[in-house]
Amino acid sequence: MNKYFRMTTMAYLILLGATLGAVLYAGIVVAPVTFHSEQWLGSEMLSQFQEGLIMTQNFVRLSYLVTFTVIAVALYEGYKYKKFERDTITQIATFFVIATGLMFGYYYLPDIITMQMAGEAMTKTEAFVNTHKGSEINIKIFAVALLVLIVRNMQKACK
Repeated sequence: MNKYFRMTTMAYLILLGATLGAVLYAGIVVAPVTFHSEQWLGSEMLSQFQEGLIMTQNFVRLSYLVTFTVIAVALYEGYKYKKFERDTITQIATFFVIATGLMFGYYYLPDIITMQMAGEAMTKTEAFVNTHKGSEINIKIFAVALLVLIVRNMQKACK
């Protein structure tokens, strides 16, 4: 592996790790704190709808990093594919990172924002609940696929 490709690989792994960390932090820390603000503020100052609006803005910003990561994964893994440095596990993980990353930013998030703009009553419908649950499952698949890509690329880089 030449010097520049090794440096690119290190930057790529750092990007994947940072994205995985941001996704996990948003789901494990930010969401529970945001949706239970009464525990931290002493009384219920925000409704669940207002907390959801705040959380949505966090995920909008996260979607920028996710989209950038999807582009980087497509370019890096596409290059490796063209160089015949491929394996089935990496290809499957790449597909899931790209598919779920794009679904997060360009399918689920716009739908959730549209439903929120329709008002608080819309966020209590079955359609909203199902869309929200789908986005949660989607981001979990994205995180696992990122982890698989990190592990597989670390295994290859350490050879």
